[in-house]
Amino acid sequence: MLFKRPPFYTLFYFSGLTCLNRDSPKKDKSRGLGPRPKARAGIKVWPVLTKKHTPDFMARRRFRHSQRFESPADRSHQEYLLDHNHPVTSRTELLRLVRGGEDTYLELKVKLSNPERIAQGIVALANTNGGTIIFGVNDQLRVEGVSNPDEVQAELVRICREEIVPPIVPLIDCIAFDSGKRVVAIDIDARRKPFRTRDGRFYMRFGSEKREVTREELSRWLDEIRPFTYENIPLFTATENDLEEGLLWSFAQQFGDINTLPGQFDTKELVRKDLLLAAGNSDEFFPTVAGLALFGRSESLASLFPRSTVKVSRFSGENGSSQLVESREVGGNLLHQFEVMMQFVQRYCDLEKTAPRQRKAETNGHVVPRSKYHLYAVREAVANMLIHRDFALRDIGSRMNIYDNSIEFINARRTNGFVPPASRAIRFGITQRINPQIAAIFTRREYCPDVPQGGLPMILKQSERISRRRAEVYTSNDEFKLKIYGTA
Repeated sequence: MLFKRPPFYTLFYFSGLTCLNRDSPKKDKSRGLGPRPKARAGIKVWPVLTKKHTPDFMARRRFRHSQRFESPADRSHQEYLLDHNHPVTSRTELLRLVRGGEDTYLELKVKLSNPERIAQGIVALANTNGGTIIFGVNDQLRVEGVSNPDEVQAELVRICREEIVPPIVPLIDCIAFDSGKRVVAIDIDARRKPFRTRDGRFYMRFGSEKREVTREELSRWLDEIRPFTYENIPLFTATENDLEEGLLWSFAQQFGDINTLPGQFDTKELVRKDLLLAAGNSDEFFPTVAGLALFGRSESLASLFPRSTVKVSRFSGENGSSQLVESREVGGNLLHQFEVMMQFVQRYCDLEKTAPRQRKAETNGHVVPRSKYHLYAVREAVANMLIHRDFALRDIGSRMNIYDNSIEFINARRTNGFVPPASRAIRFGITQRINPQIAAIFTRREYCPDVPQGGLPMILKQSERISRRRAEVYTSNDEFKLKIYGTA
């Protein structure tokens, strides 16, 4: 006795007789799934099946294009990520994605032929919470494979590194089938959006299509996804007493709209509502990382935020392998650190505003003459070092090393965003501020009057005027390094 095919592979029990629907799985060449068990006509008694012994082909039924099953949006890439935590894509997982067809989180490509369009597709997925692009699948959801998977992977790495800003670090898999066909899958995990192409265009994915974001949409979108930077993180163990009120109100009163006397003002209101350096409601007050770094007490910073210190050292040679003369940790708020670091530099170096006369260096026994540096170049370098630190890096500290003929500034900064174009751009003053709120307050004359203007271009120009030697700028191992030379 035969029955009409049910929506799933189920077993029916009638009067002790177990029967399976006659339409058992056949070889499906159109979907590239390989051979299936040959169908047998008639009624056959099957043993009772449990979930543990369920055949492999039974799970594939849910991905047939039928109204009886959920829509492709419901079986999206997010479901795939939740169900499969392993980073390597298997054939079964890939076929599962392919059978669902393209959606917001999945794009299918036959081959990699246009790097510009591929970059646009990666940007669109990255700006839409990530996704996957599979190369080697046609529009009919048939696996055709790619002839050169190694070249495809190398080109995808190049595109993610050079054609997208900021660069993306993708996860690329090459999946081989028994037929010899191979496909390439690239998984994009977006954590630093927004992303754009090298020519400055933003894309987003809407369903199975990508579209360039208009200027109005971009403005609204950026307002919604504005990142919560590390400097805005509240320190829940800090209180109002951890702020140096004298420095805070001397800064605020210079703007002319603060007329109250000390002891008659509300520090919480000023810090939370006017300066945006604290979080919490009317009953709570939690200074942020920026607030404590700018206006915190030295003893409070030492206990609450010890990674904010800077190490300064003097070596009796031209590199770090020379004998150490003096080294110390400089703590406190940023203004205090700036003043102490400048005093340390002036202890071992001469700072000039104009280029000195060229003369031959003279030594007196083992005493090396003090090197001369441009005053504004050193001040700007110290200020940039303090305000552009990546406070989120725990194990990498900022250092200033003074040698016989040079000063080296080593700053903790994630360098994966400093691709070659960006490294050249900062020489022209196009900076990548990681702490915009700290930079905005620190560079004000009301906070630190001794900070010059001009940025890195001024440092490079003025230091070369003094030493007749070009400064060195390089990045490595999550560190940004600037080395300026002096003259004897």
